[in-house]
Amino acid sequence: MSMIGIAGTGRMGSAFARRLLETGHAVTVWNRTQEHTGQAAEAGARVAPDLAALAACDVILISLTDAAAVHAVVDGLVAAGITGRLVVDMSTLLPEESRAIGAKVTAAGADFVDCPVGGTVAPALKGQLLGMAGGTEAAFERAKPILEKLCRRVEHLGPVGTGAQMKLAINLPLAIYWQTLAEAMALLKGAGIPAETAISLIADSSAGPTVLKNRAQVVVDTLDGKDQPGTFDIAGLAKDLDLALRFAAAGVETLPLSEAAKASYERALAQSLGRFDGASLTRMLLSKA
Repeated sequence: MSMIGIAGTGRMGSAFARRLLETGHAVTVWNRTQEHTGQAAEAGARVAPDLAALAACDVILISLTDAAAVHAVVDGLVAAGITGRLVVDMSTLLPEESRAIGAKVTAAGADFVDCPVGGTVAPALKGQLLGMAGGTEAAFERAKPILEKLCRRVEHLGPVGTGAQMKLAINLPLAIYWQTLAEAMALLKGAGIPAETAISLIADSSAGPTVLKNRAQVVVDTLDGKDQPGTFDIAGLAKDLDLALRFAAAGVETLPLSEAAKASYERALAQSLGRFDGASLTRMLLSKA
């Protein structure tokens, strides 16, 4: 069986490692700060001392915060030699960033797929993510058996960069949703309807997205004044919202709702709410209403 390497052992990278180990794969992990590899190592992953050791893996998954970090890792892998390897970048980046990274990988003689995913740690551990892949047909077919261990559905959308483009489109309504929820709840002020009842009814209606159905209690607790740590937190939402706006601006598109939401996210970050669930943005807006 192929040795799978994972660059980046944050929440998602560590979850990928645990899931792949549980499904019978041999896994090697690397992280710039080695002490952050603890969860993966405890689950049975081998810890690579450097990128050269990670480059020896047949398949390398990358899960990092931004394009600069991914470029740095890819440069290290290329320097070590990755001819014949498969590199799958599961980070959320701009499409042009994914294409530039893919060009480096393929120039080094390896296959490349960009496959950001929808979902957080809990679905990752169950293999229930949503995969959005870009790359050649051959590269995707090579990556598919591994991606299917992590995803309940994985779609090949086209060339490199299309996965990144789809991920931005999927995350954008979620980022905006927390602002619209604040406006919906503002309509209920003075009615005496408990937040728990209101959220339950919204979640059970056409106005209730999956995130509200799955995290109703988190939202209720937040609206009651107890900010909850987020698995996809305000900082992550703000980062992806900014990527979507930058991508739209490059194509001369306007996203007025997204622009308005960006100001709210900037306020939330200024109030040190970055690590909390998106519902904290809703609570912040309601407190100012």
